[in-house]
Amino acid sequence: MALQGSFVVVSDNPATEMVEALRGAGGFPIVEADWAGAPAALSSVEPEAVLVADASADAGRVAAFAKALADRLKSERPFMPVLARAREDGSAIVPDALTIAANAPAERIIARLGSALRIRTLHSTVLRRTRMLAARGELPPELPRTDPLDEAAVLLAGRGRSYPALSVAVGECVGVIGALSVESAARALHARDVDGIVIGDGFGPKIVEALLTVLAGDVRFRDLPIAVTGGHPAIVEQFASLLPNLDRVAEGAARLVERFMPLVRLHAFGERLRRMLKSLEAKGMVDPDTGLLGHEAFWRDLNRAVDDAEKRGVGLSIARFSFGGADRRSSLDAARLLARLMREVDFACREADNSIFAVFTETDLRAAHLVARRIASVLKNTTMAPDRKHIGIEAAVTLATLRPTDSVDSLIARVVGTVG
Repeated sequence: MALQGSFVVVSDNPATEMVEALRGAGGFPIVEADWAGAPAALSSVEPEAVLVADASADAGRVAAFAKALADRLKSERPFMPVLARAREDGSAIVPDALTIAANAPAERIIARLGSALRIRTLHSTVLRRTRMLAARGELPPELPRTDPLDEAAVLLAGRGRSYPALSVAVGECVGVIGALSVESAARALHARDVDGIVIGDGFGPKIVEALLTVLAGDVRFRDLPIAVTGGHPAIVEQFASLLPNLDRVAEGAARLVERFMPLVRLHAFGERLRRMLKSLEAKGMVDPDTGLLGHEAFWRDLNRAVDDAEKRGVGLSIARFSFGGADRRSSLDAARLLARLMREVDFACREADNSIFAVFTETDLRAAHLVARRIASVLKNTTMAPDRKHIGIEAAVTLATLRPTDSVDSLIARVVGTVG
């Protein structure tokens, strides 16, 4: 992609290749700084991104630079990606930076930078639209300030000896969706959103190549973080130009998590921004956390739907999905999955007690039972459990259908079980 805006390149040694690559992609101005001058360079321009060309540096200078970065992040500015080279056996030189191999060619750095800058553009759009709404006296939804990793899910595909260790290490940071075969991995990708894929050992080169071919051929997965453990270096190199966040991690589970999680966090942040944009475009009627209707919009639409069903003499049913023992993370997961499963004519919202109301328009009780049972089955087999390391959360479902004498209040009272 063509780059626009200014960039800061940090290195104690000339970073000619990186600077030339940035300039060739359209970056201007490009500020080069050593570690001592890096904090000042951040304040001299408003950089689109920072690139760290050194794979190692004095810890004190890195700490001063990291503090300058942290201070900048406290302001209401668009996200600024930080890419840092790292040795295969080394940690990220800047904490939580997006790492890239010390020997990665310049074109791969530009591709990964372009992927990160797409998230920056999303963030800029969200900030601009919320400020416009606020200037008009409207109250826009707030962008959550929690760590995006709290909502993230990673698909772990593999069946080799490293699978248990990978599952534990990744599961300590995010939700894990396990897949012991390519077929189950494909089903998981189709059923839900994921924020990263780890391809563990146990798969032959043809299987790994087939999976990467599918991912590279679908624009939905263009920016998805993908880590391939252990072997298959030639296959990874083959797809590196098509998948900018694809990496081969030869070290163990701890190193993989260290390198991989910043990319997963960024992807989850991007998904959060996309939900926020949908909410802003819907003038706040859509809940940015779930993609379902917001509370006020839901009850307004329910009143309209009941009136319409009574006037036209058509069916209307409502289901309540409740999740015993679910925490906020797993209930959000269920709500986002349900948003994908709903028909275009139906609508739903998530309540404060983590339950979900789903309204099925022009649907009698028998048909609603079939739809609700299918949704509950998918949630059970796909939703992340509260411990984030297993799949499976039971949904208790109650149903009610609109009667000729019903009001919204009496319909809701039946579905929540307060009346017969």
